[in-house]
Amino acid sequence: MHVQEYQYRLIDSVQEALQKYESQLKSINHKIWSNPELGDEEYQAHNHICELFEGLQSEGYTVRRSAYGLETALEVEYRHGTGGRVVAFNAEYDALPGIGHACGHNLIATSSIAAFIATCEALKVQYPEGPGYTVRLLGTPAEESGGGKVRMLDNGAYRGVDACLMVHPMPMVPEDPELLSVATVLPGGFLANNKITVTFTGKPAHAAAAPWEGVNALDAVVAAYVNVSLLRQQILPSQRIHGVISNGGDRPNIIPMSASVDYYIRSPSLKTLKPLTEKVIKCFEAAATATGCNVEFDWGISYADLKTNTPICENYVTAMRAMGHHTVFDNSGKKGILAGASTDMGNVTYAVPGFHGMFTIPADGVNHTPQFTSGAGSPEGHKRSLACAAGMAVVACQILVDDKVAEQVKRDFERDD
Repeated sequence: MHVQEYQYRLIDSVQEALQKYESQLKSINHKIWSNPELGDEEYQAHNHICELFEGLQSEGYTVRRSAYGLETALEVEYRHGTGGRVVAFNAEYDALPGIGHACGHNLIATSSIAAFIATCEALKVQYPEGPGYTVRLLGTPAEESGGGKVRMLDNGAYRGVDACLMVHPMPMVPEDPELLSVATVLPGGFLANNKITVTFTGKPAHAAAAPWEGVNALDAVVAAYVNVSLLRQQILPSQRIHGVISNGGDRPNIIPMSASVDYYIRSPSLKTLKPLTEKVIKCFEAAATATGCNVEFDWGISYADLKTNTPICENYVTAMRAMGHHTVFDNSGKKGILAGASTDMGNVTYAVPGFHGMFTIPADGVNHTPQFTSGAGSPEGHKRSLACAAGMAVVACQILVDDKVAEQVKRDFERDD
């Protein structure tokens, strides 16, 4: 796409804003990375971000702590005039147990905070008398397990939003080491995901003196695990089923009365997830029947697949390339380093036009490894997160003030797939 003159002006203003707030952005990134917190326990990250913007309230920002019914969620808004369109940025900041920010959520938060500030600053400069609009930063807890965005969606956080943007880090692509950013995640790149805890209940007995009097819940878990493993032979290469034994009993000399497994079931779309889930449920039910146990299902929050908005992707690529960054609009799916993962951003993209771009950082391991944690805390990772923030900010400005771009985004979202 051709870069128009007003886009160059936006780029200049966005980059000036990022330079102006560089020290604050570097500080917030380090604070989040060096103090990893699990989902729904991100109190320090929540407070640090809120304190940053409470110190900037003279710039017109309003801060809402513990927003939308979640203790560690937050909302920061900047409003110009009345009415107009609304663009939101998602800031994730939960970490993983034992390995910290091994998915780089500190960089996600930093990039969204930076994009939010840069969007507001650029519009103040370029459109001081322009149309009404609202820019919103949402702090979204518990992406890794608790579906923070889904709960916030249910509680109205995305109501009236015309576009929602975020980017996510991944390791550098070996065959294309100069690549900075990938502007789309194709169907199958991020999978729809059902989460389930299955509890089998039997009857305890002395494992040595009278094992025949017991009904072994651990045997049901083992049978279920084997059943699912056999099912994997018959599923699509794009589908995933994986689980752990969360409770296998108390002591070897007691026939386990209760045992549990936690499973994730993933498929390229919500439509294909349903029949796969039904097959997995039969694996659990068969194990219960075979062992004489009762079985109970406790469902977690389901994640949808990502619905890509092509105009947002195209405008992002244009902006990033205009700033000299090697960025692709991947139509092949080959750049999908995180293929097979899932995110609650998928649910958001079904509700409003969404963008979930990827960017590369130097790391000696893939996401969810200690090596990636190190890469997420590197100066180069921070630098790259800000480069992508600039691209998001330019696109956000366009959506807010350019009726043609906004209409393209809306029309693409409403299309029938």
